[in-house]
Amino acid sequence: MRRLLVRLPIAARVLLIGLFAATACASAQPAGPPATAAAASEPAQAAELAEPAASDIASLDTIVVTGVQPGPGLWRVSRGSHVLWILGTLSPLPRDMTWLADDVDRTIAGSQVVLSSPGVDLDADVGFFGRLALLPSLVKIRNNPDGRTLEEILPPELYARWSVLKAKYIGRSGKVEKWRPLFAAGELYREALDKRKLSDSGQIGKVVSKSIKRHGIAKLDTHVKVKIQEPRAAIKAFKAEELDDVECLRQVLDRLEADLGTMAARANAWAVGDIETLRAMPQDTPVRTCFDAIAQTRFARDRGIDDLPARVEAAWLDAAEQALREHETSFGTLSIGDVLKPDGLLAKLAARGYEVEAP
Repeated sequence: MRRLLVRLPIAARVLLIGLFAATACASAQPAGPPATAAAASEPAQAAELAEPAASDIASLDTIVVTGVQPGPGLWRVSRGSHVLWILGTLSPLPRDMTWLADDVDRTIAGSQVVLSSPGVDLDADVGFFGRLALLPSLVKIRNNPDGRTLEEILPPELYARWSVLKAKYIGRSGKVEKWRPLFAAGELYREALDKRKLSDSGQIGKVVSKSIKRHGIAKLDTHVKVKIQEPRAAIKAFKAEELDDVECLRQVLDRLEADLGTMAARANAWAVGDIETLRAMPQDTPVRTCFDAIAQTRFARDRGIDDLPARVEAAWLDAAEQALREHETSFGTLSIGDVLKPDGLLAKLAARGYEVEAP
Protein backbone atom coordinates (compact mmCIF):
# COMPACT_ATOMS: atom_id res chain seq x y z
CA MET A 1 0.00 0.00 0.00
CA ARG A 2 1.17 3.43 -0.84
CA ARG A 3 1.50 5.67 2.21
CA LEU A 4 -0.60 8.80 2.25
CA LEU A 5 0.87 11.65 4.28
CA VAL A 6 -2.05 13.80 5.37
CA ARG A 7 -1.57 17.29 6.76
CA LEU A 8 -4.24 17.25 9.45
CA PRO A 9 -7.32 16.35 7.42
CA ILE A 10 -9.15 14.89 10.39
CA ALA A 11 -10.16 18.11 12.07
CA ALA A 12 -6.82 18.92 13.71
CA ARG A 13 -5.15 20.79 10.81
CA VAL A 14 -7.29 23.86 11.22
CA LEU A 15 -6.49 23.92 14.90
CA LEU A 16 -2.76 23.51 15.19
CA ILE A 17 -1.04 25.27 12.31
CA GLY A 18 -3.54 27.99 11.69
CA LEU A 19 -7.15 27.38 12.52
CA PHE A 20 -8.44 29.35 9.58
CA ALA A 21 -5.75 28.74 6.99
CA ALA A 22 -7.12 25.67 5.21
CA THR A 23 -10.42 24.35 3.90
CA ALA A 24 -10.64 22.03 6.84
CA CYS A 25 -10.95 18.34 6.05
CA ALA A 26 -12.03 18.90 2.45
CA SER A 27 -8.66 17.83 1.07
CA ALA A 28 -5.64 15.73 1.93
CA GLN A 29 -2.33 17.21 0.82
CA PRO A 30 1.27 16.03 1.16
CA ALA A 31 3.14 18.00 3.78
CA GLY A 32 5.97 20.30 2.74
CA PRO A 33 8.32 22.53 4.70
CA PRO A 34 7.78 24.83 6.35
CA ALA A 35 4.49 24.01 8.05
CA THR A 36 2.45 26.93 6.82
CA ALA A 37 -0.83 26.98 4.97
CA ALA A 38 -0.70 26.29 1.25
CA ALA A 39 -0.08 29.41 -0.80
CA ALA A 40 -2.90 30.73 -2.96
CA SER A 41 -0.63 32.67 -5.29
CA GLU A 42 3.09 32.66 -5.96
CA PRO A 43 5.03 35.89 -5.23
CA ALA A 44 8.11 36.82 -7.22
CA GLN A 45 11.32 35.25 -5.94
CA ALA A 46 13.15 37.46 -3.48
CA ALA A 47 16.31 37.58 -5.58
CA GLU A 48 14.37 38.94 -8.53
CA LEU A 49 12.66 41.77 -6.68
CA ALA A 50 13.73 45.33 -7.34
CA GLU A 51 14.35 47.78 -4.52
CA PRO A 52 11.02 49.37 -3.57
CA ALA A 53 10.41 52.98 -4.33
CA ALA A 54 9.42 55.17 -1.40
CA SER A 55 5.91 55.45 -2.79
CA ASP A 56 5.52 51.65 -2.65
CA ILE A 57 5.83 51.43 1.13
CA ALA A 58 2.57 52.52 2.69
CA SER A 59 2.28 53.90 6.18
CA LEU A 60 0.35 52.27 8.99
CA ASP A 61 -2.41 54.80 8.39
CA THR A 62 -3.35 52.83 5.27
CA ILE A 63 -6.07 50.27 5.94
CA VAL A 64 -4.04 47.51 4.26
CA VAL A 65 -0.65 48.09 2.68
CA THR A 66 0.15 47.01 -0.87
CA GLY A 67 3.21 46.80 -3.09
CA VAL A 68 6.71 45.65 -2.17
CA GLN A 69 7.30 45.50 1.60
CA PRO A 70 10.40 44.58 3.67
CA GLY A 71 8.82 42.61 6.52
CA PRO A 72 10.45 42.46 9.97
CA GLY A 73 14.08 41.85 10.81
CA LEU A 74 15.37 38.56 12.21
CA TRP A 75 15.70 37.51 15.84
CA ARG A 76 19.13 36.16 16.84
CA VAL A 77 19.40 33.17 19.18
CA SER A 78 22.94 32.24 20.11
CA ARG A 79 25.26 30.35 22.39
CA GLY A 80 28.93 31.03 21.83
CA SER A 81 29.63 31.29 18.11
CA HIS A 82 26.57 29.26 17.07
CA VAL A 83 23.57 31.29 15.87
CA LEU A 84 19.97 30.43 15.02
CA TRP A 85 18.22 33.18 13.06
CA ILE A 86 14.43 33.31 13.49
CA LEU A 87 11.89 34.98 11.22
CA GLY A 88 8.64 35.84 13.02
CA THR A 89 5.78 34.99 10.68
CA LEU A 90 2.25 36.35 10.73
CA SER A 91 -1.11 35.40 9.33
CA PRO A 92 -3.13 37.03 7.93
CA LEU A 93 -1.05 39.43 5.83
CA PRO A 94 -2.02 42.06 3.26
CA ARG A 95 -3.34 40.20 0.22
CA ASP A 96 -1.76 42.51 -2.34
CA MET A 97 1.65 42.76 -0.69
CA THR A 98 4.85 41.35 -2.19
CA TRP A 99 7.45 40.51 0.41
CA LEU A 100 10.98 41.79 -0.23
CA ALA A 101 12.90 38.90 1.34
CA ASP A 102 16.50 39.66 0.39
CA ASP A 103 17.81 39.56 3.97
CA VAL A 104 16.07 36.25 4.63
CA ASP A 105 17.38 34.83 1.36
CA ARG A 106 20.96 35.79 2.26
CA THR A 107 20.59 34.34 5.76
CA ILE A 108 19.26 31.03 4.41
CA ALA A 109 22.10 30.92 1.87
CA GLY A 110 24.62 31.25 4.71
CA SER A 111 23.01 28.59 6.93
CA GLN A 112 23.87 24.91 7.26
CA VAL A 113 20.34 23.86 8.16
CA VAL A 114 16.79 25.28 8.16
CA LEU A 115 14.23 24.25 10.80
CA SER A 116 10.63 23.80 9.77
CA SER A 117 7.96 25.68 11.68
CA PRO A 118 6.29 23.73 14.51
CA GLY A 119 3.67 21.41 13.11
CA VAL A 120 1.96 18.02 12.93
CA ASP A 121 1.81 15.37 10.20
CA LEU A 122 -1.01 12.85 10.32
CA ASP A 123 -0.09 9.63 8.57
CA ALA A 124 -2.57 7.09 7.20
CA ASP A 125 -1.82 3.94 5.18
CA VAL A 126 -4.69 4.09 2.74
CA GLY A 127 -3.11 4.13 -0.70
CA PHE A 128 -4.23 6.11 -3.73
CA PHE A 129 -7.64 4.47 -4.15
CA GLY A 130 -8.20 4.55 -0.42
CA ARG A 131 -7.56 8.29 -0.49
CA LEU A 132 -10.21 8.77 -3.17
CA ALA A 133 -12.67 6.70 -1.17
CA LEU A 134 -12.06 8.75 1.96
CA LEU A 135 -12.59 12.20 0.44
CA PRO A 136 -16.42 12.20 0.59
CA SER A 137 -16.26 11.19 4.24
CA LEU A 138 -13.68 13.88 4.98
CA VAL A 139 -16.04 16.49 3.62
CA LYS A 140 -18.99 15.13 5.59
CA ILE A 141 -17.23 15.30 8.96
CA ARG A 142 -17.79 19.06 8.87
CA ASN A 143 -21.50 18.48 9.36
CA ASN A 144 -23.23 18.34 12.74
CA PRO A 145 -24.33 14.87 13.87
CA ASP A 146 -27.95 13.98 13.17
CA GLY A 147 -28.30 16.74 10.59
CA ARG A 148 -28.74 19.50 13.16
CA THR A 149 -28.27 23.14 12.16
CA LEU A 150 -26.43 25.95 13.88
CA GLU A 151 -29.74 27.51 14.85
CA GLU A 152 -30.57 24.33 16.79
CA ILE A 153 -27.16 24.11 18.45
CA LEU A 154 -26.21 27.68 19.33
CA PRO A 155 -27.73 29.80 22.12
CA PRO A 156 -30.19 32.32 20.60
CA GLU A 157 -27.99 35.37 21.29
CA LEU A 158 -24.96 33.69 19.71
CA TYR A 159 -26.93 32.56 16.67
CA ALA A 160 -28.19 36.12 16.20
CA ARG A 161 -24.59 37.40 16.19
CA TRP A 162 -23.57 34.62 13.80
CA SER A 163 -26.44 35.47 11.43
CA VAL A 164 -25.40 39.12 11.17
CA LEU A 165 -21.77 38.31 10.36
CA LYS A 166 -22.70 35.43 8.08
CA ALA A 167 -24.92 37.72 6.01
CA LYS A 168 -22.12 40.29 5.87
CA TYR A 169 -19.24 38.01 4.90
CA ILE A 170 -20.65 34.74 3.51
CA GLY A 171 -24.00 35.74 2.09
CA ARG A 172 -27.04 33.53 1.59
CA SER A 173 -25.30 30.16 1.29
CA GLY A 174 -27.14 27.61 3.43
CA LYS A 175 -24.61 24.77 3.47
CA VAL A 176 -22.58 26.30 6.30
CA GLU A 177 -25.66 26.27 8.52
CA LYS A 178 -25.29 22.49 8.77
CA TRP A 179 -21.61 22.63 9.77
CA ARG A 180 -20.22 22.15 13.24
CA PRO A 181 -19.48 25.51 14.94
CA LEU A 182 -15.73 24.83 14.61
CA PHE A 183 -15.85 24.66 10.83
CA ALA A 184 -18.48 27.37 10.45
CA ALA A 185 -16.14 29.67 12.39
CA GLY A 186 -13.30 28.90 10.02
CA GLU A 187 -15.38 29.61 6.92
CA LEU A 188 -16.63 32.91 8.33
CA TYR A 189 -13.12 33.96 9.28
CA ARG A 190 -11.69 33.25 5.82
CA GLU A 191 -14.46 35.16 4.07
CA ALA A 192 -14.04 38.13 6.41
CA LEU A 193 -10.31 38.28 5.73
CA ASP A 194 -10.89 38.25 2.00
CA LYS A 195 -13.26 41.19 2.18
CA ARG A 196 -10.65 43.15 4.19
CA LYS A 197 -7.97 42.37 1.57
CA LEU A 198 -6.13 40.15 4.01
CA SER A 199 -4.91 36.67 3.18
CA ASP A 200 -3.89 33.46 4.95
CA SER A 201 -2.22 32.30 1.74
CA GLY A 202 1.12 31.50 3.33
CA GLN A 203 3.29 33.55 1.00
CA ILE A 204 6.03 33.66 3.66
CA GLY A 205 6.39 29.88 3.58
CA LYS A 206 6.37 29.90 -0.22
CA VAL A 207 9.26 32.37 -0.45
CA VAL A 208 11.25 30.61 2.29
CA SER A 209 10.78 27.21 0.64
CA LYS A 210 12.00 28.56 -2.71
CA SER A 211 15.07 30.03 -1.06
CA ILE A 212 15.88 26.72 0.69
CA LYS A 213 15.57 24.83 -2.59
CA ARG A 214 17.53 27.40 -4.58
CA HIS A 215 20.51 27.30 -2.21
CA GLY A 216 20.34 23.56 -1.52
CA ILE A 217 20.19 23.95 2.27
CA ALA A 218 19.51 20.91 4.47
CA LYS A 219 16.15 20.87 6.26
CA LEU A 220 15.49 19.76 9.82
CA ASP A 221 11.93 18.50 10.21
CA THR A 222 10.48 19.49 13.58
CA HIS A 223 7.00 18.06 13.00
CA VAL A 224 5.34 15.61 15.35
CA LYS A 225 4.24 12.49 13.46
CA VAL A 226 0.89 10.96 14.33
CA LYS A 227 -0.29 7.80 12.59
CA ILE A 228 -4.03 7.29 12.31
CA GLN A 229 -4.87 3.60 12.45
CA GLU A 230 -7.97 2.50 10.55
CA PRO A 231 -8.74 5.94 9.08
CA ARG A 232 -12.23 4.97 7.96
CA ALA A 233 -13.13 3.99 11.52
CA ALA A 234 -11.53 7.21 12.77
CA ILE A 235 -13.66 9.29 10.43
CA LYS A 236 -16.78 7.43 11.53
CA ALA A 237 -15.89 8.01 15.19
CA PHE A 238 -15.30 11.71 14.67
CA LYS A 239 -18.58 12.16 12.79
CA ALA A 240 -20.44 10.70 15.77
CA GLU A 241 -18.49 12.72 18.37
CA GLU A 242 -20.11 15.61 20.17
CA LEU A 243 -17.80 18.65 20.21
CA ASP A 244 -17.89 21.38 22.81
CA ASP A 245 -16.97 23.95 20.17
CA VAL A 246 -19.60 26.64 20.76
CA GLU A 247 -17.03 28.72 22.67
CA CYS A 248 -14.70 28.45 19.67
CA LEU A 249 -17.32 30.09 17.46
CA ARG A 250 -18.05 32.70 20.14
CA GLN A 251 -14.38 33.76 20.27
CA VAL A 252 -14.20 34.00 16.50
CA LEU A 253 -17.28 36.23 16.46
CA ASP A 254 -15.67 38.37 19.17
CA ARG A 255 -12.57 38.69 17.02
CA LEU A 256 -14.47 39.66 13.90
CA GLU A 257 -16.74 42.14 15.69
CA ALA A 258 -14.02 43.93 17.63
CA ASP A 259 -10.61 43.05 16.27
CA LEU A 260 -10.68 42.88 12.47
CA GLY A 261 -9.25 46.39 12.29
CA THR A 262 -6.50 45.34 14.70
CA MET A 263 -5.67 42.39 12.46
CA ALA A 264 -5.28 44.77 9.52
CA ALA A 265 -3.02 47.03 11.60
CA ARG A 266 -1.00 44.01 12.76
CA ALA A 267 -0.60 42.87 9.15
CA ASN A 268 0.55 46.35 8.17
CA ALA A 269 3.06 46.43 11.03
CA TRP A 270 4.58 43.11 9.92
CA ALA A 271 4.75 44.27 6.31
CA VAL A 272 6.72 47.43 7.10
CA GLY A 273 8.84 45.82 9.82
CA ASP A 274 7.41 47.77 12.78
CA ILE A 275 8.36 45.46 15.66
CA GLU A 276 7.33 47.87 18.42
CA THR A 277 3.80 48.10 17.07
CA LEU A 278 3.63 44.29 16.81
CA ARG A 279 4.90 43.98 20.37
CA ALA A 280 2.22 46.36 21.68
CA MET A 281 -0.61 44.38 20.07
CA PRO A 282 -2.35 41.34 21.60
CA GLN A 283 -0.94 38.02 20.38
CA ASP A 284 -3.71 35.70 21.59
CA THR A 285 -5.95 33.92 19.07
CA PRO A 286 -8.96 31.59 19.39
CA VAL A 287 -6.79 28.66 18.24
CA ARG A 288 -6.23 27.04 21.64
CA THR A 289 -9.91 27.23 22.60
CA CYS A 290 -10.87 25.67 19.28
CA PHE A 291 -8.27 22.92 19.62
CA ASP A 292 -9.49 22.12 23.13
CA ALA A 293 -12.91 21.38 21.63
CA ILE A 294 -11.31 18.36 19.95
CA ALA A 295 -8.59 17.57 22.51
CA GLN A 296 -11.19 16.94 25.21
CA THR A 297 -13.03 14.28 23.22
CA ARG A 298 -12.66 10.52 23.44
CA PHE A 299 -11.76 10.58 19.74
CA ALA A 300 -8.64 12.62 20.51
CA ARG A 301 -7.64 10.66 23.61
CA ASP A 302 -7.96 7.31 21.85
CA ARG A 303 -5.70 8.49 19.02
CA GLY A 304 -3.08 10.30 21.05
CA ILE A 305 -3.81 13.80 19.80
CA ASP A 306 -5.14 15.31 23.03
CA ASP A 307 -1.68 16.57 24.06
CA LEU A 308 -0.39 17.67 20.65
CA PRO A 309 0.36 21.34 21.51
CA ALA A 310 2.82 20.31 24.24
CA ARG A 311 4.41 17.68 21.99
CA VAL A 312 4.75 20.12 19.09
CA GLU A 313 6.41 22.68 21.37
CA ALA A 314 8.84 20.12 22.82
CA ALA A 315 9.78 18.80 19.37
CA TRP A 316 10.61 22.26 18.06
CA LEU A 317 12.65 23.22 21.12
CA ASP A 318 14.65 19.98 20.90
CA ALA A 319 15.32 20.60 17.19
CA ALA A 320 16.36 24.21 17.85
CA GLU A 321 18.86 23.07 20.49
CA GLN A 322 20.18 20.41 18.13
CA ALA A 323 20.70 23.01 15.39
CA LEU A 324 22.48 25.36 17.78
CA ARG A 325 24.67 22.54 19.07
CA GLU A 326 25.67 21.08 15.71
CA HIS A 327 25.80 24.06 13.32
CA GLU A 328 27.46 27.45 13.23
CA THR A 329 24.48 29.08 11.51
CA SER A 330 20.89 27.91 11.17
CA PHE A 331 17.55 29.47 10.27
CA GLY A 332 13.95 28.89 11.29
CA THR A 333 10.49 30.42 11.30
CA LEU A 334 8.04 30.85 14.19
CA SER A 335 4.74 32.63 14.49
CA ILE A 336 5.14 36.19 15.73
CA GLY A 337 3.28 35.16 18.89
CA ASP A 338 5.88 32.50 19.69
CA VAL A 339 8.55 35.14 19.10
CA LEU A 340 7.03 37.94 21.20
CA LYS A 341 4.94 36.35 23.95
CA PRO A 342 6.50 36.09 27.43
CA ASP A 343 5.78 32.34 27.37
CA GLY A 344 6.58 31.85 23.68
CA LEU A 345 9.19 29.52 22.24
CA LEU A 346 11.94 32.15 22.09
CA ALA A 347 11.33 32.98 25.76
CA LYS A 348 11.69 29.29 26.54
CA LEU A 349 15.01 29.14 24.70
CA ALA A 350 16.14 32.16 26.73
CA ALA A 351 15.11 30.31 29.90
CA ARG A 352 17.39 27.46 28.82
CA GLY A 353 20.37 29.81 28.77
CA TYR A 354 20.45 30.97 25.16
CA GLU A 355 20.92 34.63 24.30
CA VAL A 356 17.98 36.07 22.39
CA GLU A 357 18.26 39.42 20.61
CA ALA A 358 15.47 41.27 18.81
CA PRO A 359 16.10 42.93 15.43
